[in-house]
Amino acid sequence: MEKDNIAVGLDIGTTKIVAMIGKKNEYGKLEILGIGKSKSLGVARGVVNNITQTIQSIQQAILEAENNSGYKIKDVVVGIAGQHIRSIQHTDYISRNNPEEVIGEKDIQLLIDQVNKLAMLPGEEIIHVLPQEFKIDGQSEIKEPIGMYGGRLESSFHVVVGQASSIRNVGRCIQSSGIELSGLTLEPLASADAVLSQEEKEAGVALIDIGGGTTDLAIFKDGIIRHTAVIPFGGNVITDDIKEGCSIIEKQAELLKIKFGSAWPGENKDNEIVSIPGLRGREPKEISLKNLSKIIHARVVEIVEQVFAEIKAYGHEDPRKKLIAGIVLTGGGAQLKHIKQLVEYITGMDTRIGYPNEHLAGNSSEEISSPLFATAVGLVMNSIENSTQSAIRMEVVNEQPKVVYRNVPPPVQRYEVEENYVEKVETIEEPREMKTNKVAAESTETKIRRSFFDRYVDKIKDFLDNAE
Repeated sequence: MEKDNIAVGLDIGTTKIVAMIGKKNEYGKLEILGIGKSKSLGVARGVVNNITQTIQSIQQAILEAENNSGYKIKDVVVGIAGQHIRSIQHTDYISRNNPEEVIGEKDIQLLIDQVNKLAMLPGEEIIHVLPQEFKIDGQSEIKEPIGMYGGRLESSFHVVVGQASSIRNVGRCIQSSGIELSGLTLEPLASADAVLSQEEKEAGVALIDIGGGTTDLAIFKDGIIRHTAVIPFGGNVITDDIKEGCSIIEKQAELLKIKFGSAWPGENKDNEIVSIPGLRGREPKEISLKNLSKIIHARVVEIVEQVFAEIKAYGHEDPRKKLIAGIVLTGGGAQLKHIKQLVEYITGMDTRIGYPNEHLAGNSSEEISSPLFATAVGLVMNSIENSTQSAIRMEVVNEQPKVVYRNVPPPVQRYEVEENYVEKVETIEEPREMKTNKVAAESTETKIRRSFFDRYVDKIKDFLDNAE
């Protein structure tokens, strides 16, 4: 029997850290075995700024996932984001020694390795080298060059670059948590794997992942990644605006945003008011839902306009680069009421909310198929592709005491604990153990005395009841 390939993804976000364990079922769908979630304390805008707190949050999420699944995590694929991420377009080529041989995977790997040696700015590191389209001896628009003949193999690449120190900090947090790092993936690419269909990628689509600290963008056209960007604004900025605008504490602002928030102020009537308890005996605050929506609307418009500027920079207005499938919104921010309508209004593009349920097995819970977990699901899918055994089943130790009875029913019993089991031992035939028997006898006498006392109390109660 083939061993199941258990995959683990770890999404280190600004507001939450999610560890997800999964495997492919017999139908090729992703079956989630366990999920662990913890509040992210040491991360700001996708970048680790407190190593100790981040390690604690990671350990908490990992432990919860292990307890829920019954698997021990060995290594994880981690998502990386943050404002230090940038992408560049690059074209490179190799001249093959023997054009009579067909092009193989080693030739493509040689070309990718060559791009990996590109000189970056000081302190920067290449995260991904993604081939887009190939050219063989001047013949362009080749998507799959393997098996073809040619002397000069050329390709355009989408190169994702990040700050080396930020990447190393993430690696250090993982290793200090007692697990290994098996791979790094750009978070918008992981989210895209989870929520986009192949048809959308072919037609042209922009994925917008609105997280707590950052908003990630990935643009696909003709099934190929064309552009990625990370905008350093997310749901936390909206919460901060509500906190300042309504003069309330952060926890209340977050709850207000989730329960009553809307990105479209016209939907709320002027007389809709929510009352918030005051601090330490102070009077409760009354907040108009229309004002709340206006605060949210202003910030969401700013975020969407920045994303739309990136989409324009890619060249969406060029008819050949037009994104026919429009925009897919995912991440926690996509759960904000009326955000879909607002994005459609600002961009003029078709918009839908992206749920990661397309790749999930049918018995998955509703919570996992929320846009909130899109990145984590994408990271698990990425880990499955690596074909690593990222988790092993924990041994279930049966701690129930094992009771063994001797043939002769003993008048007095004692308990001997020997290596995880309890044995009831008959004591009549073993006079040298009389001392221990006295203790056992005493405890039995105590029990008899106690039961006699209980019966005595019951008799008194009955007597009093009858007297009444």
